[in-house]
Amino acid sequence: MLIKRKITEAISSKWMLLCTTFCLLMPLAIGVGLVIKSTPLLDGRGLSDVIFSSEWSPMEGKFGFWSFIISSLWVTVIALIICIPLCLFSSIFLTQYAPKWFLKFMRPVIDILAGIPSVVYGVWGVIVIVPLVGDKIAPWLQIDSLGYSILAAAIVLAVMSIPYILNMLLEVFRQIPVELGEASLSLGATKWETIRHSYLRKGSAGIYSAFGLGFSKAFGETMAVLMVVGNVVQTPASVFDAGYTLPALIANNYGEMMSIPAYDSALMFAALLLFAIILIINILFRYIIYKSENI
Repeated sequence: MLIKRKITEAISSKWMLLCTTFCLLMPLAIGVGLVIKSTPLLDGRGLSDVIFSSEWSPMEGKFGFWSFIISSLWVTVIALIICIPLCLFSSIFLTQYAPKWFLKFMRPVIDILAGIPSVVYGVWGVIVIVPLVGDKIAPWLQIDSLGYSILAAAIVLAVMSIPYILNMLLEVFRQIPVELGEASLSLGATKWETIRHSYLRKGSAGIYSAFGLGFSKAFGETMAVLMVVGNVVQTPASVFDAGYTLPALIANNYGEMMSIPAYDSALMFAALLLFAIILIINILFRYIIYKSENI
C-alpha cells in the first residue's frame, strides 16, 4: 500500500511538472513561430519602415502597420476609460454597500454577460451603437460620421470588458480582511474613507492586475470590433473616424494571403505585433503591481 501511494505521488508530481512546463513554453513557442513566419516580410524592408509606415497596398508590396497599431490603441484605451470607473465603483458598491442577496443575484448576471458570444455584442453594436454615434452623438457635436468608428468600437468593447474586469475586482475586494475595515471604522473613519485609504490600498495589486488583464483581453478582441470599427485603412484623427485594428486585419484578410506575395508574412507580422504589444503591456502592469506592493 505504501509503495502504491509513493508511485501515485511520483506520477502526480511529474504530471503536474509536465503541465506547468507546457504552460511556460507555450508563449515562447508562439513567439518563435510568429518570428519565423514574419521574417520574409523584412527582406529588403527596415523594421522601423514597416512599423511606422501608414502605407498599406498589398498588391504593390507596401505593408505599413502604423494605422492598425494606432486604431487598436485608440479603441482599447477609450474602452478602458469607459469601463474601468464603471467596474471599480460597481465592485465597491456590490462588496461594501449592497446587501448580500443583491451580490448573489448579480453574480449569475455578470457570468451571463461574460458568456455572451462576441458576435452577439457586434450585432448589438451594429443595430444600436452605430446609429447612436452616427445619427445622434456626431450630429449633436456637428461632426460628420457614418457611425462605424473608433467610438462605436470602443463602446462595444467597453461593454464586453465589463463582466471580465468586474468579476476580477469582486474577487479582489472579497479577499480583503473584514478586520481591516472594522479597525478603520473604530478609529473614526467614515465608510468612504475606509474604502479609499484602506481597501483600495490593500487591494491595489489585484486592482492593477485586473486592469492589466482587461487591457490585454480588450486589445486582442476581434469579431465585435471588426463589425463596428469601419475597417478603413487610415490613421484616425478623431474618435468619429473609422479605423482598422490589428485583430480585424488578420481576421478579414487571412483567406486572401495565399494569392499575394508576402501577404502571408505580413499577416504573421501583424500577429507578432499583437503578441509583442500585449507582452509589453503585461510587463508594464507587472512592474506597476510590483511597485504598489513595495510602497
